[in-house]
Amino acid sequence: MRGLQDLQILVRTAERGSVSAAARELGVSPAVASLAIKRLEDELGCVLCLRSTRSLRLTQHGERFVAHARQMLASYQQALAELHPQAEPLREVLHLSMPSDFGRNLALGWLDDFQRAHPHVQLRLSLSDRLADMYREPVDLAIRFGLPPDSNLVALPLAECRRVLCAAPSYLARHGAPGCPQALAEHNCLCFTVGERLHNRWRFWRDGGEWVQQVAGDRSADDADVVRRWAVAGHGLVYKSQLDLAPDLAAGRLLRVCPEWQGEPAPLYLLCADRRQLSPTVRQLREFLRERCLALLAGLL
Repeated sequence: MRGLQDLQILVRTAERGSVSAAARELGVSPAVASLAIKRLEDELGCVLCLRSTRSLRLTQHGERFVAHARQMLASYQQALAELHPQAEPLREVLHLSMPSDFGRNLALGWLDDFQRAHPHVQLRLSLSDRLADMYREPVDLAIRFGLPPDSNLVALPLAECRRVLCAAPSYLARHGAPGCPQALAEHNCLCFTVGERLHNRWRFWRDGGEWVQQVAGDRSADDADVVRRWAVAGHGLVYKSQLDLAPDLAAGRLLRVCPEWQGEPAPLYLLCADRRQLSPTVRQLREFLRERCLALLAGLL
């Protein structure tokens, strides 16, 4: 089906920024790949790519059309899977964006297992605590804590969890444990930033009442994994998702502080820009990640 192959070549070219690189991955010659893009441009009556001998970039028309082309290819794969559910293995290239801490310490190992079970699935990862612009960046799915400010995104729940207040045994041996959130004013609190916002107002609940504590410390970072590492090294208190801290809690590298106070909700979601992106691959990946998250949280009970 030449039309579908042309779309696939265009999408892969946009992802790689090179006609030659896309052609190599798809097993066609650069001349065939260039002809496919030219054929699409002639059919659409507009220029999709601006090309030189060294670079390639999408035009505004190209950026808009590539987003639709990804959806069309995903719909085709979903239709194939529904027609031949047993015979057709999962085949898809997925670009995933996820938080640094969750990605490095949990998801990397989990995704290895997923790809062993589905060897035809290709993954492209972006680890950042910044929420990617899913309409402008080449990102299919994003994993994030909390609901996004953009209400147009599709948010699929992965896990219901909360933030927990923790510190390393070495820090607690030197400074003691705060008996309540109000006592955090006397402790070194390790904060992380997202964008320009510093997360230094920590919320807690007990007996139906809420307490918001302004905290401060001698260091902060825009990478939440760095903040976790500082806490494990004994530099201060950290207030992060149970999922992020689960391996450290299980190993005793971090200890819960003020456990009688409930931390603020930090639900984990799988995000996409359009429900038509929910291909069989995405649905199975979502279920796989959800099961892993639930199992990890169950181990903390």
